[in-house]
Amino acid sequence: MATSPVSTIAEGQLVAEVLLERACAETGLSDWADESFPERFGKAVAHINTIPMDAAGRTAAAENIHWLLTDRLKFFQDRKTYPLADEVIERPMFASGEPRSGTTLMHALMSVDPDARALRFWEVMHPSPPPGTVSGEDPRRVMADDEWREINTKMWKWLHCHPYNDMLGDGLPEDERTWAFDFRVMTPTAWWRVPMQTLSLGLPTDPVAQYRIHKAMLQAFQYNRPRKYWVLKGFHTTRLDAFFNAYPDATLVWLHRDPVMVAASSTMMMSDIMEGVVGKIDLVKEAKMHVERVRMSIANTMSHPMVNDPRIHHVLYYDFVRDPIQTIRGYYDFAGRRLTPEAEAAMRDYLAHNKGDRHGKFHYSTKVLTDAGYDIDALNEEFRPFRERFHVPIEVRK
Repeated sequence: MATSPVSTIAEGQLVAEVLLERACAETGLSDWADESFPERFGKAVAHINTIPMDAAGRTAAAENIHWLLTDRLKFFQDRKTYPLADEVIERPMFASGEPRSGTTLMHALMSVDPDARALRFWEVMHPSPPPGTVSGEDPRRVMADDEWREINTKMWKWLHCHPYNDMLGDGLPEDERTWAFDFRVMTPTAWWRVPMQTLSLGLPTDPVAQYRIHKAMLQAFQYNRPRKYWVLKGFHTTRLDAFFNAYPDATLVWLHRDPVMVAASSTMMMSDIMEGVVGKIDLVKEAKMHVERVRMSIANTMSHPMVNDPRIHHVLYYDFVRDPIQTIRGYYDFAGRRLTPEAEAAMRDYLAHNKGDRHGKFHYSTKVLTDAGYDIDALNEEFRPFRERFHVPIEVRK
């Protein structure tokens, strides 16, 4: 008999062992596919237990965890039931770069190519069973649509900076979303029901293990479906070694944007997202966190020996915004794929009917950084070597 959600909480604290037992009892499965998983899961639960929540919040956290744990058990059982490991992921194409550098739009445009396949939220939010084994209309599409209506109601400002959320369950997740049930990151699209800040840093990471899960999802979603090539998007530039070990025949288009504007835009984006989950956001604290994250990422870009790997195609955000189709054509040429007339027509149609401000204008400027005590001229000088190396101009936005 499955354990009730209330019994997974003792004296106001989540109990990791009981949460694991509950998931196993409900599914009849017990293989976590990683012997380090229970210990790592315990650390994630310990983190959640440090966050002040009322009883309703703790119950929401317990139910959210139960969803992720049961998904994990069923997903890895699928690899025993079906020959998913035999699926070959051939020459996938990835868009990457700093947040707010155009990667989502580039990915959205590539995803409408009739010959391409992209991850969809309804798949990663409910990854079992493999979609190719389901006859007729897959009920997960309706389920994910309803979940996204809930997300868009709760985090309505997110649509201003990320209008793609109007695609609901058919929307395009970042690759990192495939790791939600691995408890190495806590993203808004997995934790929106729980009153806490999301967490992208601080939990134990293992890029090699994370890419194994990512690849396993691609295999599951490709199985028994028409063969297409994958077009994907994620923040892969800080883990290039593990990325190319997992996908040695992949290509990656890396968009470069002014780091100061990246920090400013990211600050306001995450503030808008998290305000709907936890209430008023401390913009000074948020700005400092994003400036430090950008500093860390740019330092990696300037020092990593694989930045000039021949499988990486570097482009400017400015060039992409000025001519998206021509920029994508250049990437297709680089990747050895043909941008067909059908694909180009679909991309132009997407641009014509999906304006970036269709849900309202997203407002941001460097003022959010100066309010946090940063000198913009000093930041520009700090990032000058990066801008000179990749020919990235300073953006001016009032």
